[in-house]
Amino acid sequence: MRQLSIRFHRVLALIGGMALLIWASSGLLHPIMTTWGPQQAVFYPPSEPVDLTGSVSIPETIRAAGINDARAIRVIASDGENLLQVTEDPIAPRRYFELDTGSERENYDEAHAIYLARYYTGETGAIRSVEHVTEFSPAYPQVNRLLPVYKVTFDRADNKSIYIYTETNAVAGMGNSFKNTMQTAFQWLHTWSWFPKEADWARVILIGLLLITLFALGVTGVFMLVLIRRKVKAPGVRGWHRIAGYALALPILTYSASGFYHLITVASTSPALALRLSDPIDLAATDFDISDQWAEISSGLNVSSVSIIRDSNGSSLYRLGIAADRSGGPTSAAEIRNARFDGVERTGPAVYLDAMTGEAVQHGDREIATRMAESFTGISREQFLQTALVTRFGPEYDFRNKRLPVWQFDIASPVNGTIFVDTATGVLADVSPDETKLERLSFSLLHKLNFLRGFGRHMPNLAASIIMVLLLGFMAILGLQMDLKRRSRRAKKCQE
Repeated sequence: MRQLSIRFHRVLALIGGMALLIWASSGLLHPIMTTWGPQQAVFYPPSEPVDLTGSVSIPETIRAAGINDARAIRVIASDGENLLQVTEDPIAPRRYFELDTGSERENYDEAHAIYLARYYTGETGAIRSVEHVTEFSPAYPQVNRLLPVYKVTFDRADNKSIYIYTETNAVAGMGNSFKNTMQTAFQWLHTWSWFPKEADWARVILIGLLLITLFALGVTGVFMLVLIRRKVKAPGVRGWHRIAGYALALPILTYSASGFYHLITVASTSPALALRLSDPIDLAATDFDISDQWAEISSGLNVSSVSIIRDSNGSSLYRLGIAADRSGGPTSAAEIRNARFDGVERTGPAVYLDAMTGEAVQHGDREIATRMAESFTGISREQFLQTALVTRFGPEYDFRNKRLPVWQFDIASPVNGTIFVDTATGVLADVSPDETKLERLSFSLLHKLNFLRGFGRHMPNLAASIIMVLLLGFMAILGLQMDLKRRSRRAKKCQE
């Protein structure tokens, strides 16, 4: 066993060492990028107290604009005022109407995105460009989840930009020259994004073989540590390489195993259509003019948003969002970063009214979410295994979804997975198939080291960075140096 371990370790050293060098160096880029990349200056979305007294009827405004199929209807805050936002096509720009007159703000979606870009960044300077992004790309990868978005680039030396999702007044991502360079390098070296899509099968096979080689290198290294006993420390490079092996063998095994598991799961699983708007809202069932009785309806309530959502039976409901308590909220860049990744709620509770009669709906958010889940899946609630309100991000529903709170429903066959519903906008926020849950947990704990979050928000990044530096210095570089010297000595012997 000892001789076999030495032999295979030496055979695998060059390829495995190069793989470790590539992935440890590129892995180091990720915590650097997320820690020192640009951060938004404001955490909470803009909010204006909603007062619909004297406003034109919302259903009347929509019908007068010739809109027959609306996928989302919301009152949103924009540049110091509230406007009615209507989404017809999920990819097309949203339409906006003044509440007091019902007149349309032509082509306002881009202007609203610019306002939000300035609001979240605090930038007051010139804007270089505004781009309506309708597809994912290396610059705006699928991990960001939200489409369509506006990329607003400021006229600055560092090319600072921000991606805005106007549907929910949310930040979908930020970038500048530093982060863009780090992200491109990470994608090229860590995930091999430079491979053409048509040859993705080759990328999966090559990366898979390298990960298997790296894992085998770690296994044979562990056997050598156990089977080879030395009375004194090995001299020079070999001694340091062996000592580091005791501490770094486990990270090599966990990183390569979880990376391989992630690779084959993503490659073999058809991506579920995660974010999905509701079916068209029945405007014929939305006759109640909420503005006529606004004073009575809103009495004692600090209403920050109003939306019309579709119920599971096809009827419509008014949803009155109550302003969240923002006292003591995050203000500094570090606090905002932590709140964004941890998942601090940006909204408060809600009140529902029947959009046809104006009568208060007695059941609350849970019942509305359950009806939406039935509508999205076509499955009755009797088949729901578990229901829970998600108020923090975690392995199953992480910060990439960029919306909280949501309702979680664990569903048996034929869904065989978990869905997440956002009642504020009436959308299916995410889908987590059962077959991918173990991989998500593995990747979160073993690859991202999120089990260390209990010791502080930055602990996973700090630990990963330290491990990567040690892997580079003591395992990849020293190991490759030893292997090249051995090959050089063998070549000289052959020449002699």
